[in-house]
Amino acid sequence: MKLKRVIVALAVTAGFSYASAQEGTALRLSLEEAQQYAVEHNAAMQNADLETKKAELSRWKTLSTMLPQVKAGFDYQNMCGYTMNFGSRGMDMSSMMPESVTLGTLGTFPLTFNYPATEESSESSSGIAMNPSGTFSITASIALTGAQIVGTMLQNIAMKMTDISRQQTEQETRANVKNVYVSILVMEQTVGLLDSSLANMERLAATSQSAVDVGASEQVDADKLQVQVASLRSSINSTRRSLQMLRNSLLLQLGADVDAQIELTTTVDDILNVDNAAQLLSRGFDIERNYNYQLLEQNEKLAKSNVTMAWMDFTPTLSAYYQYSAKTYFGKDEGFNMTPPNMVGANVSLPLFSSGTRLANIKSAKIDYQEAVNNKRQAEDGLRVQYNQLRYDLATALETYDIQSRNLEVTQRVFNNVAEKYRYGRASSLEVTTASTDIISAQSNYIQAVMSVVSAQISLENLLNN
Repeated sequence: MKLKRVIVALAVTAGFSYASAQEGTALRLSLEEAQQYAVEHNAAMQNADLETKKAELSRWKTLSTMLPQVKAGFDYQNMCGYTMNFGSRGMDMSSMMPESVTLGTLGTFPLTFNYPATEESSESSSGIAMNPSGTFSITASIALTGAQIVGTMLQNIAMKMTDISRQQTEQETRANVKNVYVSILVMEQTVGLLDSSLANMERLAATSQSAVDVGASEQVDADKLQVQVASLRSSINSTRRSLQMLRNSLLLQLGADVDAQIELTTTVDDILNVDNAAQLLSRGFDIERNYNYQLLEQNEKLAKSNVTMAWMDFTPTLSAYYQYSAKTYFGKDEGFNMTPPNMVGANVSLPLFSSGTRLANIKSAKIDYQEAVNNKRQAEDGLRVQYNQLRYDLATALETYDIQSRNLEVTQRVFNNVAEKYRYGRASSLEVTTASTDIISAQSNYIQAVMSVVSAQISLENLLNN
């Protein structure tokens, strides 16, 4: 019984230790560390890496069709005791045999396949035993076509497109992590501002209730402030729930354990660098760096190569092979071996007529190529328009941020002034409520302005591939 109790105690202790370890799992990440963590663990990034590997394997499969192909085989034959009999020279066997084989100047020798010769038949004919045999062969072959060469070019383009898509996925992953990261920081800042406002409102509500208790104020004024306090508490609780949802979203973006705790070490001020954001406005747009444009360029090259591929249907096919064969008989006597040990062959085939199918394929490929050129030209104009629009958005966001920053400072001073007057009876509860509502609105506008700057900066950075 004592031993059982000890085992149970150890198991319970181990369980609590494991649970504490799980609860204590924490990720302490700066913004750059969080982005790198996501690049290494995010499911979308892992799939992008797998697609790159698939493209490499597909390219190798195309290349392998242009290399020699070698195969080996073994063939076993058993004639079940048959023999090959030749009739005697000069003997007329036409009445006995339905067919004959002419062997040139040696005359005509009827051929028959019978069961093992009897004594009677052996006197008039000679036979070759068809013993069981096995043939081992090795064949090396190679075939070259114009389509294979162009196909290799197409696979190279496909690999480049896959690699560009992987880089674009990495860019989007980093941008998403930054967006959520900043949202969490801003939401935490919001909670801090609301907590500060709540503390001020609670002090004012307590002061108002004290005034009511001594008969210096009406209960309705105190009730208004209590309602304002309850509204602030509800807003804080809602903000905290939203903050937890953002943390869960960041865990998904990182590809981390959903039960892990995250500690963010980068501050909003470190990320919200107004000077860096302003520098983006003066930076020119190098469209060649944009991933969408790079994909369109590769798509145009792919369409052009498809035209070449269509022309390859007119090219000949060259093939060659070498075969080595070794035949072995398993009987007592060596059989009649007509299998050559070495064989070499070559073939050239040229397509001549296809009722216009190949020409139709060429025209269709040319149309696809022209469409790709048009799409690229239109997308180029669209990217330039988008660049101008994102510059306007960032400039507007920076202006709004500057205005809302000053507005928050002014509103905070107004609230402090009204609160001080209320303590000495020189301001009404309505003025306090109005000032409290104004500061909450100013805080919300400030937070929104911060997010607008970050969002506009991320969008412009992605477009510029900065």
